[in-house]
Amino acid sequence: MTVPLTRTRRSLLTSEDWWAVWLGGLLLTAVATQLITDVPRVGPWTTVVGDAFGEGRFVGLGMLGLFFLVLTTVAVRLMGSRVLAQAMGFIPIFILAVGAYTIAQQSEIRATGFGYAFWALALGILIANTCGTPLWIRPALRSELYIKTGLVLLGAEVLFGNMLRLGVPGLFVAWLVTPTVIIFMYQFGTRVLKMTSRPLVIVIAAATSVCGVSAAIAVAAAARAKKEELTLAVGMSLIFTVLMMVLMPLGIRAWGMDPIVGAAWIGGTVDATGAVVAAGALLGSQAEQIAAIVKMIQNTLIGVVAFLVAVYWVTQIETRSDVNQPAAIDIWYRLPKFIIGFLSASLIFSFVLTPTLGSDRVKEILDLTSDVRGWLFCLAFVSIGLESSFRELRQHATGGRPIQLYITGQTLNLVLTLFASYLAFGGILFDRLPIDVSEAQVEHVIRYNLDTDRDATGLFYTEVDGWKSWTVQEMRNNSTHPNKFD
Repeated sequence: MTVPLTRTRRSLLTSEDWWAVWLGGLLLTAVATQLITDVPRVGPWTTVVGDAFGEGRFVGLGMLGLFFLVLTTVAVRLMGSRVLAQAMGFIPIFILAVGAYTIAQQSEIRATGFGYAFWALALGILIANTCGTPLWIRPALRSELYIKTGLVLLGAEVLFGNMLRLGVPGLFVAWLVTPTVIIFMYQFGTRVLKMTSRPLVIVIAAATSVCGVSAAIAVAAAARAKKEELTLAVGMSLIFTVLMMVLMPLGIRAWGMDPIVGAAWIGGTVDATGAVVAAGALLGSQAEQIAAIVKMIQNTLIGVVAFLVAVYWVTQIETRSDVNQPAAIDIWYRLPKFIIGFLSASLIFSFVLTPTLGSDRVKEILDLTSDVRGWLFCLAFVSIGLESSFRELRQHATGGRPIQLYITGQTLNLVLTLFASYLAFGGILFDRLPIDVSEAQVEHVIRYNLDTDRDATGLFYTEVDGWKSWTVQEMRNNSTHPNKFD
């Protein structure tokens, strides 16, 4: 099958997948060249909501909203859609995103562990299932464009140098268990639970075994899952992420587990890097680093899993007769193109920018890009919520089988990852990494993070305020003791 060149060129400008790559590259370039030097955030507050918008934050947020509006409107125009519809619909979506961040920043709510991602989804679902999502907003509900652009930014944070710091033990934990759990969950869901929607099964499996929502988005695109199926998988992932973030470090301390093993266990099982950082901090600063790096190594599987799912779906699931044999190009069409941006960003930041600019400057850049990514994810979750219907969600959750699938898969994931962590980091298969454990007796991981003025919610990757710069400072402080970690 030959694809006309004009068609290929046209898809580069009209495909939402490709525009995620272009926008992600543009944002990374703007931050790296210091065209963007600050990203406004909603501040913390306790009783007076106005405190969240003090110190010029309100104006800054308005400028941020205008920036995103122009950026997305230009992309939509070049994709052939209506500019006015995108612009008008985007404004309330951004306002809801600000509202989600505002709720998440309230001190008591923040301490619960439910961050902006949860509230963005909740606000959207509430509106969609009460008064209904207005028709004029729907053209701007481009959840995949927002989140895929954010995932391209995530690629920049997956630095190969960090992976090499843990070497084979990190790869052993992150890459051995993941495919095992995916295959088990897919077989369990389709054969034992008899779930009729194979896309739903594979999306839940990817969310459970890889890295939560990002993997779910990538695999959903490859398997062409329905938005309601994606919403269901995302909702379960967010809720269980909060529970595991709180309970796992407390259990590790209560059991007297080796903090290195516990850190690797957290990194391989908790679904989001931000939550991993928040949970790992209780075990000590270097344990926090180990947990985060194990998760980042696992994050590299997003592209691999999405590609393999695309291949399997094209060659096995959607081929029912000899007259419907797929061509190789069909796999390319099915592959989520943002994966190319994800991998390119990782390679450029790892092998070009880090040696050229230095690790300190790169980490400054990533601090800003992670903030941009947080806003893009928040916009995506508002959009997903506004497109979600309880009636359709109930249809996909019939009999509680999706929850059974998730709990069964996550249980297997916890057991296998714990075993792999003991083998890799417990001094059995590889040399043990020495680590200093903090003497502070902290009873609650959430309270600990709040007391140290670091975000305890961290539901998405690296949305923990200042965690990168904090880690850098810790490494500088420990530079006289290189054997502690490296």
